[in-house]
Amino acid sequence: MNIVILGAAESGVGAALLAQAKGHAVFVSDRGAIQADYKEQLTRAGIEFEEGQHTLERVLQAEEVIKSPGIPEKAPVIQALRERNIPVISEIEFAGRYTAAKCICITGTNGKTTTTLLIYHLLKEAGLKVGLAGNVGYSMAEQVIANEHEYYVVELSSFQLDDTYDFQPWISILLNITPDHLDRYGYSLENYAQAKLRIVRNQDSSGYFIYNADDENIQRYFKAALRPVHKMPFSLHHRPDVHLAAYYKSEDVICLDMLPGYYSETEEISTANSPLIGQHNRQNMMAAVLAARVAGLNSGQIESALATFHNADHRLQPVGEIGGVRYINDSKATNVEAAWYALDGIRQPIVWIAGGTDKGNDYSSLLHLAESRVKALVCLGVDNAKLRAAFGNVVPHLEETQSMAEAVARASALAEPGDVVLLSPCCASFDLFKNYEDRGRQFAAAVAELKK
Repeated sequence: MNIVILGAAESGVGAALLAQAKGHAVFVSDRGAIQADYKEQLTRAGIEFEEGQHTLERVLQAEEVIKSPGIPEKAPVIQALRERNIPVISEIEFAGRYTAAKCICITGTNGKTTTTLLIYHLLKEAGLKVGLAGNVGYSMAEQVIANEHEYYVVELSSFQLDDTYDFQPWISILLNITPDHLDRYGYSLENYAQAKLRIVRNQDSSGYFIYNADDENIQRYFKAALRPVHKMPFSLHHRPDVHLAAYYKSEDVICLDMLPGYYSETEEISTANSPLIGQHNRQNMMAAVLAARVAGLNSGQIESALATFHNADHRLQPVGEIGGVRYINDSKATNVEAAWYALDGIRQPIVWIAGGTDKGNDYSSLLHLAESRVKALVCLGVDNAKLRAAFGNVVPHLEETQSMAEAVARASALAEPGDVVLLSPCCASFDLFKNYEDRGRQFAAAVAELKK
C-alpha cells in the first residue's frame, strides 16, 4: 500500500518505520522543520521525506494517511484528503493492526500521564513483558516492529483517539472529562466527551472499562447500558447507588470488588506507602490498581510496587527536605484546576509559590483552600497584580519576587518545621522561564543550593 505520513516527530517516524517493515511504500511529510535525530532515523532507513511543506500532489497519491495528533481537522491538507475520501488514521490505529499484545489504554483530561506511568511501573515490577507508549512520548508503532511485549500501557489524548476506528483496547480507562481543547471540538463539551469515549467504542465482552463514577460528565455522556464491555466504575466513597469495582474504605485502603474470576469476596489494598499526594492521585491509584489486578497481579505485588513509584518530574514531585520543611515541585500546574488539586492534597501548612503568565484565570475556586491552608503566598512573575487582588485579603502574608532563587529563599525564610513549600504556579511559565520544565528545574536547583 502507498502510505503517506504527516508529521515527523515520535509517532510519525515510528509509524514510518513500521509501515516500511511491513512492506508498504512510505513517504513522510512535515510542514515544519524535522528534528535532527528523527531526520537521521528516516535517512538511515532510506525513507523518503520532505520538511517545511506538504506537497499536496504527492500527499494526495496516498491510499492511506497516518497523521500526527497535533494536526487539526481544519488544516488544508486534511481538508483536501477528506474531499477525496482518502482514509486518515492515527499511529495507534496503525500499530494496533500489527500486534496481538493486550493494550491498556488511559485517557481523561487530567491525570493520564501519572496513571499511565503507574500502571507501567506496577506491571514491569511484576515481571510482565510490557511496553510504554502513546502520549507519554514513546511510539507504539516503532515498538511493535520488534514484537517483544505482551502488554502495552498507552496514554491516549483525545487527538489520538480521534483517528482510531478499529483499534481495540483490552482495558480502557477514563479518568475524568473537564472542558479542555474545546477549540478542536467546535467549542462543544459533548463533542470533546464523545472523542474521549471513542476509547470504549470497539470493546466487547472480552474487554474491561475502568471509569470514574464520581465524574459528572462521564455519567452524563457514557451510555453504560449500551456497551457489552465489563464495566468497572471506581469512586472515592462507598456509594450505594453504583455497583463499584473500587472505592476507598479509609484514607489509604482501597476496597476492590467485581474482579474477573473473583465474585465471592472483596479485597483490600493499602496505598499507605505510595508517595503520591492529593485526591486526584487517590483516583489515579484506584484506576491503576484495578488495571493491575485485571492483569493478574496480586495485592502483595501491587502494594510493594506502589511504594517504589516515582512520578514524572514537575507533578507534585518532592525535591527535598530542609530543617523539617518539605519542598514540592508542581511546576506542571499551569492552570487553576491543577493548583486546586495540589492545595487540596497537602494537609500541612503551605508556603505557596505561584504566578507567571496569567491565562485568563479565575481564582475564586482556590480562595477557600488558600484561606484554610496557605500561611504565605510568594508571587513569582513579571506582573503579580491579579494574584495580589485575588489573595491579598485571604492569606496572612503575601510578597513579590522576580526570580526563582529569590522566591525559594523567601519561602524558606517564611516556612517553619512541619510546613510545605509548594511551587504550584497556576500560570504559564513564559514570562520568566523557557517552559514549565525549566521553571521546575530552577526550583529544584534553588532547593539544592539551600541544602548546601
